[in-house]
Amino acid sequence: MKLFKKKNYIRMNPPEAVSVAEAETPSIPDGLWIKCKNCDKTIYTKEMNEYKICPSCGYHFRLTARERIALIADENSFEEWDKDMQAKNPMNYPDYDKIIEKAQVKTELKDAVVTGFCKIGGYDTVLAVMDSHFMMASMGSVVGEKITRAIERGTEKKLPVIIFTASGGARMQEGIISLMQMAKTSAALNRHEKEGLLYISVMTDPTTGGVSASFASLGDIILSEPNATIGFAGRRVIEGTINEKLPDEFQTAEFQLEHGFLDKIVVRTEMKNTLIQILKLHCQKGVFENGK
Repeated sequence: MKLFKKKNYIRMNPPEAVSVAEAETPSIPDGLWIKCKNCDKTIYTKEMNEYKICPSCGYHFRLTARERIALIADENSFEEWDKDMQAKNPMNYPDYDKIIEKAQVKTELKDAVVTGFCKIGGYDTVLAVMDSHFMMASMGSVVGEKITRAIERGTEKKLPVIIFTASGGARMQEGIISLMQMAKTSAALNRHEKEGLLYISVMTDPTTGGVSASFASLGDIILSEPNATIGFAGRRVIEGTINEKLPDEFQTAEFQLEHGFLDKIVVRTEMKNTLIQILKLHCQKGVFENGK
């Protein structure tokens, strides 16, 4: 007979070992902080409003097309055109369909530009906004066609056209067809000009390649945001071609303004007011009702 009998207790597995570093590291939700690409300071996202400007150095973060439209168009006035137009694969480029589909899921856009009718300060306007989040807003057949149609509708309805450009250039997956969009958009703008109608080009970061060499540079008035990259070929290509070192500020908006390629650099917070003042000088209010 046992005088002392041990009680049976429920046994629990020991907790997993946690390092001191892990225990002391705070858990920070994703998207709470963002690092400025210009001044390298870490910014609390709530410090930036819808304009997405660094509160420390004034750096302009890139906007989506939808964010840009919300800042520029009068509330509830934007009516989108050609929303469901999307690219084919004219050159049978390998996996191009998958690349397009991935970009569509990421951006919730069919392609790299949004076009439509809106009011800006009450003035009827045709607006096109390129989105660098969609394949760096490269210009393929859909981008060229949507911009051309928007310009042509502006010409038909006697309306001003405003295009916010942002692009890495022509879309290589569509070969020569992408390059043809340069001529097509430029021809549409030529007809628009012959009707004595206003075209405002607003270059945002980056505006390069075939876009900068065509409709982006054909505005009656050309504006830009601060420090936007604007140019055609890349810095290394140019330096290798001319065998010279380029200035550090080369291909910035400030460099372009100094050399006469821009009319004005406008901070994002003042962009809508600037456009309204230009429209006020050139246009009439309310001539194009409900985008029809």
